[in-house]
Amino acid sequence: MARLQPPPPALLDGAALFLDFDGTLVELAETPDAIRVPRALGPLLERLRRRLDGRLAIVSGRAIADLERHVPHSGIAFSGSHGLELRLADGTRLPLSAPLGLDDVRERVFAFARGRDGLLVEEKPAGIAVHFRLAPGEAVAVADFMEALADERGMAVQHGNMVAELRPEGATKGDAIRAFMTEPEFEHRRPVFVGDDLTDEHGFAAAADLGGAGVLVGAERDTAARFRLGSVAAVSAWLETAA
Repeated sequence: MARLQPPPPALLDGAALFLDFDGTLVELAETPDAIRVPRALGPLLERLRRRLDGRLAIVSGRAIADLERHVPHSGIAFSGSHGLELRLADGTRLPLSAPLGLDDVRERVFAFARGRDGLLVEEKPAGIAVHFRLAPGEAVAVADFMEALADERGMAVQHGNMVAELRPEGATKGDAIRAFMTEPEFEHRRPVFVGDDLTDEHGFAAAADLGGAGVLVGAERDTAARFRLGSVAAVSAWLETAA
């Protein structure tokens, strides 16, 4: 496996920039609510937005409503729930269709988690996730339960960094990037997607297919990304230079 090099600042010249959130712009935390958002993040995103003439979007597994609590969102497009939610920079939201029977699925997931210490359940507009960072020994049990429930209810399981999420079949972060790239401000530009998790691989592949590139954050691994940055701090430094 060839070692990936850091991306040059010039990679963003004429590009459209898509950024994951957890593990990319902010350090991972034991629970989703425990993250610490750097004070400099808002001003940095605003400088990037101006430099890129608005071609900037956050593409995250978090729900958009959750992202908006943490990120200044004026003039920035958002995709949440791994591509199931899209909100354009002008505030226009694309309709979200929750799967039938989601309430029952959520009740069963909560019941499963109640019997196991350290599991954290996170509700999303069209799904539900179980975080096991505080109970890594439950990884197999969580995966088996979520896979069985997904098979029963015709849903999909999205596995991430110490989390498993039940969601409708369909959209990914790559689909979100493809959708944004049809919008006038993004169209005919090179997409650059920066992310850290296995769930970001769809985004890396989409960026490459559209003539752009992915930037992996963290340790080396087999990836569709073309470049790599070693940490959240390295992402911040690169973006500061590029902005």
